[in-house]
Formats: sequence, structure tokens, C-alpha cells
Amino acid sequence: MQLPASTRKFRWPLYFMLLPAVLLTVVFSYIPMGGLVIAFQDYRPARGFTESEWVGLKHFRNLFEYPESSTAFWNTLIISSLKLIFQLWVPIVFALLLNEMRHMALKRTVQTLVYLPHFLSWVILGGVLVDILSPDGGMVNQALSVLGIGPIHFLGDGAWFRFTVIVSDVWKEFGFSTIVFLASLAGINPALYEAAEVDGATRLRQTLHITLPAMTPIIIVVGTLSLGNILNAGFDQIFNLYNPLVYEKGDILDTYVYRVGILSGKFSFGTAVGLLKSAISFLLIVAAYRAAYRYANYKIF
Repeated sequence: MQLPASTRKFRWPLYFMLLPAVLLTVVFSYIPMGGLVIAFQDYRPARGFTESEWVGLKHFRNLFEYPESSTAFWNTLIISSLKLIFQLWVPIVFALLLNEMRHMALKRTVQTLVYLPHFLSWVILGGVLVDILSPDGGMVNQALSVLGIGPIHFLGDGAWFRFTVIVSDVWKEFGFSTIVFLASLAGINPALYEAAEVDGATRLRQTLHITLPAMTPIIIVVGTLSLGNILNAGFDQIFNLYNPLVYEKGDILDTYVYRVGILSGKFSFGTAVGLLKSAISFLLIVAAYRAAYRYANYKIF
């Protein structure tokens, strides 16, 4: 349908308002992509892009040959997968429990308290966790000593480091993620619960047969879209918590790129690792978007 000329004319100010955002995106997101060419060069800052030697896929081949690269890849996959699983189900369970609370003042207080960690940076939380998890007088180890359990080096032992990373990430983010599921619960028709009560259904049966089926589309959307971040295990968190003692279990692709690409000066190799990670993430996002559209009718474009 052809829009009236007056309506088309009115839209131009709206398009003009988009211009600053488009310019910022182009300047800070698209123009820097030109630097990706160094992934195919032996880049020397003194020679620049034009005079550095072209080496083709050499750095990508090295990526699969170096044992540290393989370790960082599998660490990323394990940590991010566990984060996705717990970041999906913990907010769902918490939203269901919070929805059952009838004391509104207490409900709002709990909501506020669990949202707060989301607004704190990992720089602050990293310092707090290092202090309370310290094996030398940390609050957690003091509590464990009361129970007769010896000190645990949560941030110095590989297995405990992964556990600490996942638990602290869930603690920080589950309150904010709960908002989505509480909004979904608010959209369920109350008449369904009233009819179920008339039929004698318990709260558990109402949850199983009314609440969870009604939440299934949003659970599928959140779960499938999260798959696009399967290679993003959280640079800020890992960088502020890890140390050389846990590289074998805690070093992820992002921290590996930082150490090799920036600290060791291997700019081309670091760029190759980052480029491959971005390419795989892009494919996962496309696949997750199509899955969300197919199974939950979720569509943006």
C-alpha cells in the first residue's frame, strides 16, 4: 500500500534522528574491521598494513597446532555451556517460587536484592570474591572450618575455579534474567488457575499443567538465542579472577587472545583466534535465530 505523501515527508526527521547512531556504529564497529587483515599477515607495527608480509592461513593452522589453543577452546566450551544451562534454569525456578509469594512487600524486597549484583562490575565483584574465598582467613573457608572442612583454594585449584566461576556468574545475573520469566508469568490468563482450582488441582499440578506450558515459548526463545553466546565465556569475569595456577582449567579464548595477542605482541595470531571465534559465533547466532523462529515463532526481521 502506498503511503500518503504527507506521511512519507513526516518520516524524514525520524530517519535523520537515526543518523548519529548509524555513524557511531560505522566508525566504531565497521571501520575497525579493516584491521582484520593482519590475521593473514606477519604484522609488524613499524611496517604497517601495507608493507607487512602476507602469510595466508598460517596463523589459523597454528591455532589448531598449539596445545594452548585447544585447551582454551575446550575450556571456553565447557564453562560457557554450564553457564548457559544454569543461567536458563535457575531464573525459571526462582521466578516460579517468587510468583508464589503473596506478601507483596517481601516479594518486592527479594526482587530488589537479587537484581543488585547485576549492576556491579566484575572488577568490584572480583575483589570481593578474592577476599571472601581466600584460603587464608576468607569468610567462606572460616565457615567451612567450623564444619570441620579444610581450607579450599577456590581460585587456585582448576576444578574449584570452574565451580566458582559458574556459581558466581549465576549469582550475579539470575536476578536480572528473572525479569523476563516474571513478565511471561504475568501474561497467563488467571481464569485458567480459577478453573483448575474448581477442578481441585493443587498448586503443583497448576504449575505443571498451566504455568510451565505457558512459559515454554519464552523458554525456547531465551535458550536458543543463548546458543549464539556459546563461545563467550565471560572475559571480564575470568580476567579478574584467574591466575597462572588455573590456566589449564580456566583459560578461555578471550583471555588467551589477550595474553598472546596483546601481552606477547603476537598481534596477527591473536587476531586470527578472535576472527575464527567471531565467525563461529555468527554461524551459531544465525542457527539459533532460525531455531527460535521455527520452534517459538520468534522473529525480528
